[in-house]
Amino acid sequence: MLNLVVLIGTVAADPVERNLPDGDSAMEYRIQAANEGKRTLPLPATASRKALGREYAAAKKVRKGDTVALDGRLERRFYRSGAGARSLTEVVVAHITTVGASEEA
Repeated sequence: MLNLVVLIGTVAADPVERNLPDGDSAMEYRIQAANEGKRTLPLPATASRKALGREYAAAKKVRKGDTVALDGRLERRFYRSGAGARSLTEVVVAHITTVGASEEA
């Protein structure tokens, strides 16, 4: 079975860097993908320092409004919150590249 996501879209919100319990760091993105003129919700995507290696420094420079191309795999994570059991489906990024800078840059 193949689990491969290839996505080109616009970063919908400023990315957030998180420090993970295992000592790794990860950038969290919200990617707005075009869908033939239809409005779609941004997709969550996460890029960890361990997974990206040297590419992580460039991944940290991505900003809201940038157009990015990324590939990775789709993963569903389960967790508990004050509201009970929850799940989140996200793209776990293997590679990310900026293909167009925001107008604000």
